[in-house]
Amino acid sequence: MMLAGLAQAQQPPTPPPEAGMPPPGANKDVTTLGEVRALKPDEDVPLDLYGYQNPVQIEPNSFNRAWREPPSLEQVGMSGGYVMMGIYYVIGKTAQGLHTLTRAPDPIQSATARPPPELDEAQQRRALLLCAQDGCGAPPGG
Repeated sequence: MMLAGLAQAQQPPTPPPEAGMPPPGANKDVTTLGEVRALKPDEDVPLDLYGYQNPVQIEPNSFNRAWREPPSLEQVGMSGGYVMMGIYYVIGKTAQGLHTLTRAPDPIQSATARPPPELDEAQQRRALLLCAQDGCGAPPGG
């Protein structure tokens, strides 16, 4: 055994393989993958590796408008508890009912523009004369 160890010690060391060249005993038919890039997910939510991922993606439908996700325990605690949330819900529904009964205008209304002022014939003639004297750039009456 000592002779085998001495014989191996006397052999010249093999040079390290170059970066592009496969080692001498490697199979030439092996294909290698190209560059792999990890992309950042679109959401800023931390990835839950143990969470269930539903493979079925359902299109939005008419039930999506009516469905409200129940609050988490943290949200319940921050809102004052279930009793306070119930009180706020009843107050909101009462205000909604009063608004419907009184037929009052909504708190936020869309803006409506008034029509531009109309000039009568005397005002149009006066504007033409002033424009002719001062040389205004815009055509009058249009």
